[in-house]
Amino acid sequence: MSGVHKVYIVILCLIVAFTFFYISNLGYSYYKTGIEERFFHPNNTILKPSGSWGHGFGIIGSFSMLLGVGLYIARKRMRSLSRAGILKHWLEFHIFLCTLGPVLVMFHTSFKIGGLVAISFWSMVAVFLSGIIGRFIYIQIPRTIEGRELSLTEIRDLQSGISETLKKNYNIDLPYDNSISLQKVKMLIKDKNLTKSENKQVLKLVRSEISLNKRIGRLMLMQNLFRYWHVAHLPFAIVMLIIMIIHVTVTIVFGYRWIL
Repeated sequence: MSGVHKVYIVILCLIVAFTFFYISNLGYSYYKTGIEERFFHPNNTILKPSGSWGHGFGIIGSFSMLLGVGLYIARKRMRSLSRAGILKHWLEFHIFLCTLGPVLVMFHTSFKIGGLVAISFWSMVAVFLSGIIGRFIYIQIPRTIEGRELSLTEIRDLQSGISETLKKNYNIDLPYDNSISLQKVKMLIKDKNLTKSENKQVLKLVRSEISLNKRIGRLMLMQNLFRYWHVAHLPFAIVMLIIMIIHVTVTIVFGYRWIL
């Protein structure tokens, strides 16, 4: 991960964290007030679900989720966008928008959840939590820098390339199994009279070799889990979307308007 990429990830995380803590601090006294007593709270007119802020949270949160899903699907499915940036960066932006969205929707409800909206809300929570699990599974599967999933053959080729580099440049022959450990390698290179820089490079290559060995062992499992994960993630997302559309339609029909 490059320095620019790390900064990009940190900025996205900070935006979500800042949004959560800012709104929490702003409405703390209101949100901790009982449902029956909120009508008399001075912030009720702005923080209630139909208030200027509360309504805005719902609109912006829903738009964030729709945008996050729409952009990512478009990037994956539309050939014209196949070269528009690296897929994993789009995935990270998708995760950002689909994390920011639920945070805002949660404040939109002012923690008063019931009726049909409750199904959408808990579906949203399920989508969010399954998204975290999906992200974990996703990063366990070796990929190219563009985000394309590597085949077992390609991973074996990478492993072979590392082993050949170690053998050719440092005369270190490593086995193709999980018996490799940094401790063993450190003992092995003691008698090689390598410079500090060479030692560092060897250990870096060995760490890559160990990582590839572990990923090869988990590859089939993670690929299967990722397929099953889609089965769970997609239905919750569809339910959430359908009820969200119904909810928005009902609010418009009953004359609820935001600041516009």
